[in-house]
Amino acid sequence: MNLHKIRFLLDQLNTVIVGKKQQVQDCVACLLAGGHLLIEDVPGVGKTTLAHALAHGFGLKFSRVQFTSDLMPSDLTGVSIYERSSENFVFHPGPVFTQVLLTDEINRASPKTQSALLEAMEEKQVSVEGKTHALPQPFFVIATQNPQEQLGTYPLPESQLDRFLMRISLGYPDRNAELQLLRHHGHREHADALVAQISAQELVDLQQAVLHIHAADPLLHYIQDLLEATRNGLWFVQGLSPRAGIALLRAAKANALIAGRDYVSPDDVQAIFVQTMAHRLHALARSGRGTPEQVRAMLDAVAIP
Repeated sequence: MNLHKIRFLLDQLNTVIVGKKQQVQDCVACLLAGGHLLIEDVPGVGKTTLAHALAHGFGLKFSRVQFTSDLMPSDLTGVSIYERSSENFVFHPGPVFTQVLLTDEINRASPKTQSALLEAMEEKQVSVEGKTHALPQPFFVIATQNPQEQLGTYPLPESQLDRFLMRISLGYPDRNAELQLLRHHGHREHADALVAQISAQELVDLQQAVLHIHAADPLLHYIQDLLEATRNGLWFVQGLSPRAGIALLRAAKANALIAGRDYVSPDDVQAIFVQTMAHRLHALARSGRGTPEQVRAMLDAVAIP
């Protein structure tokens, strides 16, 4: 299953994003599960650097788009332009036609432009002027966003949030990690210098291996218990969908693969539950907690079979 390559990749990524081993592993698990990744945090903590490192480490073709308030949907998907020489409209692909699309500060673009990604993220294709164009495979979106309370940001539509398998936050580095950054003026050049450890075909094989990780019936019942707990009206405004449950299982299988196991344990589910589910939920106002804290409280309250 090329586990040694996965572990070497994790070691390399941890030289770029220092002191954030759990977040780095979550990112790799997200991509192995075939999901899209949302990295949310304040500016300057390494979101874009991590996205660059992931793209380089997986050896995939990638494009970067800086989202701004005046970005148009056609700036992502491409346009058909009339060419006099052929007397036909010729489609010119946009930056979305890549294997890894880094959308930097995704919530600084208007909702109209954000929604242009929906079809690409869900169907791995785009439709322009009535014609459908398939995207390269594999295809991932790695998006960074700033906190919503910052000036010039728009909230992501819930339908788009649901397309992200995981949302993670890096947070500020600890004292030792920040000291390393100060000594070396940051590690951005390390991200650009990473040598690909996993080829595109190996990545496809690993994604297939994720699907074949065994999930026993008691484990599936545990996931159902968690889904039902979100729907009982005690914790959240609205519960998780069946699609969210499928995403949760896929992420847990990827976590098990990284750990070198061919089966999913409750520990795998718990390890990725908050990152995979919190952005799909809204805590009840009367709880007095933020949504991630409410998710953790609910997770602790649901018995493990």
